[in-house]
Amino acid sequence: MPLGRRIKRGLPNWLSVALVVAVLLVLFGPVLLLALFSFNDSTVISLPWEGFTTKWYTEALDNSQAMTSIGHSVVVATIVMVASLILGTLAAWGLTRIRFRGRPLFAGVHGAVLVVPWLIIGVAGLIYFSQLQYALSLQTIVLMHVVVTFPLVVAVVSAGLIRFNPSLEEAAIDMGATQFQMMRYVVLPQIAPSLAAAAIFAFAWSFNNFEISFFTGGFEQTFPVWVFGVLRHSSNLPIVNAASTVISLAQVILVFALWYGMRLMNRRRGGSDSDVANLMTGSVR
Repeated sequence: MPLGRRIKRGLPNWLSVALVVAVLLVLFGPVLLLALFSFNDSTVISLPWEGFTTKWYTEALDNSQAMTSIGHSVVVATIVMVASLILGTLAAWGLTRIRFRGRPLFAGVHGAVLVVPWLIIGVAGLIYFSQLQYALSLQTIVLMHVVVTFPLVVAVVSAGLIRFNPSLEEAAIDMGATQFQMMRYVVLPQIAPSLAAAAIFAFAWSFNNFEISFFTGGFEQTFPVWVFGVLRHSSNLPIVNAASTVISLAQVILVFALWYGMRLMNRRRGGSDSDVANLMTGSVR
């Protein structure tokens, strides 16, 4: 094969690889820099290094406000994940399995929440709770996070239910299974990857949310709000770098663990790895 023709055929592959590398650098480059400078023995992000140190991680662990804010974020995200998973799964079941008037309208309302900026929702939540004279706290953060998170669960779980053949549900009922047995032994195992993906997305959305937490949290801060407050002083930057590095690493490990678990479940069901990739990237059709 002539050299020019081989280059022409191989060029799209090289462009694809270059595009993937460029996207990875844009997405993970700032995180890698953050992790790199968390070991720098200086409060200023600059080169060359003044020396290698791990003292910022020790100071982050000893910082009571940092640990409290992280605890708040974990508690809020866990509650939001569970509540959104329950509400979102019920809503997804109704939208995909029950025919009723106005179903397209309800589906559109769920989808519309996903495109409304969090800043607008945060300000609206602040005005709403102010009008009710309801004190801002972690409870108000949870309520507003559920508002923006459970529509995402609806979208992900609905995709799993649409891919699942409803005739299997009918066959289970015809063979004498109750509704509970049908849901437990037929439906839930089939949509388990969708539920797992929805759970991790819900937790991550809530944990990393800043706009809504900032406007509806009052004096109880989550981790993103705490970071925003302490970054006004440059001396706190290394502590933020250290804490953020640990949290980012934990989230990456959690996502990869979920992906591996979903691969195992999907292979047992006879699916392919591309199905897992679609769920993990949120490609809902």
